[in-house]
Amino acid sequence: MFEYSARPDLLNGRVILVTGAGRGIGAAAAKAYAAHGATVLLLGKTEANLTQVYDEIEAAGHPQPAVIPFNLETALPHQYDELAAMIETEFGHLDGLLHNASIIGPRTPLEQLSGENFMRVMQVNVNAMFMLTSTLLPLLKLSKDASVVFTSSSVGRKGRAYWGAYGVSKFATEGLMQTLADEVDTVAPVRANSINPGATRTSMRAQAYPGENPLNNPTPEEIMPVYLYLMGPDSTGVNGQAFNAQ
Repeated sequence: MFEYSARPDLLNGRVILVTGAGRGIGAAAAKAYAAHGATVLLLGKTEANLTQVYDEIEAAGHPQPAVIPFNLETALPHQYDELAAMIETEFGHLDGLLHNASIIGPRTPLEQLSGENFMRVMQVNVNAMFMLTSTLLPLLKLSKDASVVFTSSSVGRKGRAYWGAYGVSKFATEGLMQTLADEVDTVAPVRANSINPGATRTSMRAQAYPGENPLNNPTPEEIMPVYLYLMGPDSTGVNGQAFNAQ
């Protein structure tokens, strides 16, 4: 497990957007960021899930989060512009962006993977991530110390059979992270890095490995140290790196 102990006020005053914040790793990250002082913008497609996370953060007495229902699969360019405008109006800037939302798609040989399924996975995992990054970059540049964290996978670092669109999308994730990191290096107060969460007790993992005992994997809460490290000031100057949560 990544060794790091975050001080309680690590993220005080920071505004952090988390995609896929309604459940799994996204929900755990949102709650961890809020517990360390951040105002968290909870973005996802299922409002009921986001509201539950909102209620848990508020009940714990942490800074009031914001719920942003947003469907990354169907969102049009003007909706990203509207999202950025809303964040600028309400918060003035953005200090962190965690790209966590993704879909797994069919695990099948490439030969049997339909173009429709391939493009759906790329739409959510790559295109939407690019749109969010490029649209929100001006707000991130207004921060004194902003961090963009991309969620990768071991199958995005070495290709593996039958991981199809998901594996390809995670290679693209690493490419987008590296490209952004190189562009902002020394010219903007923004850094970009990726995290491979590893085997974690989530519904997506259960979908990918139905025969596996989920209790053998850590919970999302247990892999939070690296998520906190990369979002806080202790990682200032760390840029373009690929991290493993475990």
